[in-house]
Amino acid sequence: MEMKAPATIPYFLQEQVRRMIVDGTLRPGQPLREQELERRFGTSRSPIREALRLLELSGLVTHAQRRGFRVALYSEREIRHIYQLRSELEAYAIIRLAEHSDLAPLMLELQALFERLQGCQSEEGAQECLELTREFFNTIVRLNDNKPLTTALSTLNDRCDPLRHILLRRRATRTDQVVEGLGRILRVLRNNDLTRAAAIRREMTEAFLPSVLQAYAAEVYPEAVAGV
Repeated sequence: MEMKAPATIPYFLQEQVRRMIVDGTLRPGQPLREQELERRFGTSRSPIREALRLLELSGLVTHAQRRGFRVALYSEREIRHIYQLRSELEAYAIIRLAEHSDLAPLMLELQALFERLQGCQSEEGAQECLELTREFFNTIVRLNDNKPLTTALSTLNDRCDPLRHILLRRRATRTDQVVEGLGRILRVLRNNDLTRAAAIRREMTEAFLPSVLQAYAAEVYPEAVAGV
């Protein structure tokens, strides 16, 4: 289906292609042929190329000379680095809460998010669970009022989005584990044990990573996984 782009064409195209990457319409490693995108969106090559460059900056697209643009294809090592770096930055945000004298408003926000999380532990609620988990840590990050930290985490979360959707498509999300981990963080934050809360954040990532790696391998290399 062809689409007509509005005035802010490159940014419109960036968001449209991003959505197609995240929802799996464009698969990991798939070439992004500019002529095909021109036909799809009814626009010229220049804004298409600019949009792809913007996606390259976010890490969702790669570019190689004479080979053009492709949807990013993550190695196992890259996935580990993305998730571990994100958890380290979120753990850092937790530790920096020590700079705030009154965490009561934050605790109220986190408690409200946690209560919503407890209501979405079914298979049908997996997407909401992942979104609320992201918001749980974003709420902590926002209180830090640290622009470099916010920017870095935004980029890492963008790179995680296709992986999250693969988990959802393959029903590989253990929402009970996520809720249990966030409940532990909430309990120790109430006791102002920021160091332990940061450690639990790291533990959650290490517990979650095998599911991410397995789901991604099954999505990208189904023949290899089936033969194991």
